[in-house]
Order: sequence, then C-alpha cells, then structure tokens
Amino acid sequence: MPKFAANLSMLYNEVPFMERFDKAGAAGFKAVEFLYPYAFSAADIKAKLDSNGLALVLHNIPAGDWDGGERGIACLPDRVDEYRAGVAKAIEYAKALGVPQLNCLAGKAPAGADRKVLHDTFVANLKYTAAEFKKNGLKLLIEPINTYDIPGFFLSTTAQGIAILDEVGADNAFLQYDIYHAQRMEGELANTMQKHLARIGHMQLADNPGRNEPGTGEINYAFLFKFIDKIGYSGWIGCEYKPATTTDAGLGWLKSL
Repeated sequence: MPKFAANLSMLYNEVPFMERFDKAGAAGFKAVEFLYPYAFSAADIKAKLDSNGLALVLHNIPAGDWDGGERGIACLPDRVDEYRAGVAKAIEYAKALGVPQLNCLAGKAPAGADRKVLHDTFVANLKYTAAEFKKNGLKLLIEPINTYDIPGFFLSTTAQGIAILDEVGADNAFLQYDIYHAQRMEGELANTMQKHLARIGHMQLADNPGRNEPGTGEINYAFLFKFIDKIGYSGWIGCEYKPATTTDAGLGWLKSL
C-alpha cells in the first residue's frame, strides 16, 4: 500500500490549523503536508511535528495573495522580485522544518497576456528556484491544476509540465502529480503515471466529482493504489481532499482500499 500524508490545509479544517497535527497523529498518519506555513512560526510547527512523530513532506512556495484569489505568481513577469523573495522565505522555512521538497504554483494567466511571455517567465523563475534549492538540498515541484476549478491556471496538463521540466533542465525539479486534477483535465491516469514515473516527485489524491475522499466518486482507487505499488512509486501521496462529512468519519477508505 502507498504511503499517505494528511493534507492539513484540507483535512481537519473543523479545528484551528495548529491543532490539526494532533488530529492527524491520533488518526495514525505518519506524515503531513499543507499549503503554507508562513502565518506561523517555524519553531511552533516543528514542535507540533515532533510531538506527534510526524514528517513534513511538502509545502508550497509563497503564491501571492491567496485570500484575494491569487494562485501563484511564478508566471507573472511583473512579480519576479516578489516571487524570488518568496523562494528565499520558503528555503528558510524548509530548513527549519526539515521538509525535502517545495511546490511552485505557476499562477493564473491574466486575460490577454502573451502566453510566450508567461511561459518564459515561468521557466526563468524555475531555473532560478532549482538552482537555489540545489544549494540547500531541496527538490522543486511544479503542479498541473485543472482549469475547471481554477480558470486560467497557466500549467494545466502533464504534457505541459514535462515539457517545461525538460526546458528547465534541472535534476532536482519534478512533477507533482495530483490525481484529481489529472482526472479532470486528461484522465489516462495509470498509463500517465507509468510513463512519467521517473519525473514524478510527489502525488496527491481526491476523488471526482466533488473532490472528496477516495471511494466517493468515479476514480477506481482500489485498482490505482495497487498499480502505484506495482510500478514502484516510493514517494508519499498527499490526501488533499475535502471530507464529505468530517475527516475522521471519512477515513474508512484507508482500511477498505
């Protein structure tokens, strides 16, 4: 069975963020991930991880004004200085928290923007980030996200992500393969995972429709988990779903699948 990490930005959202580590530990999770640590001190988060015996497997580089609707700034040519300052901040937190990899969200393409300019900006920022991460022993991830949930998101397919990684040319840059987003944009999950296994640094899951826990929708997770084992994926899978009721009530899928 694959290794599952609780995504604390989605799970246990009925309690304050810093209490979610205790919930995840009590439920038997051995690892967690989340979107952003920056509203809290790294020392406080590290204490929560340690007291619950949890590894932190992922968080994101700062992505602009999240509450204002931004979903990343890495492709925006007028935000390069802000983006690179965020890279430095992300490295600072990563070193304090012991996280091995960080995810970079491309952002939404502004209406009427030149796609080539956005592409070139994204690639240049990724080259810079990969080099900075290399100095600090970190892996860089990029994540295709479906354009139904986030209209205009610049990076939306596996093929686009692989092509960008090829252009970046960094041996510490990988794809974050989110099964839910991939199902919405392209399907063909098993063959895509197998084809690009060496390029996938992290996976995430949710079912479709609804983005709820596995077993609530159309994705055959019983098959998929066995297949993931079969092809030799050894990384974590982040449980980035919206519980249909409460997190604990919906964790039956871990045993049933």
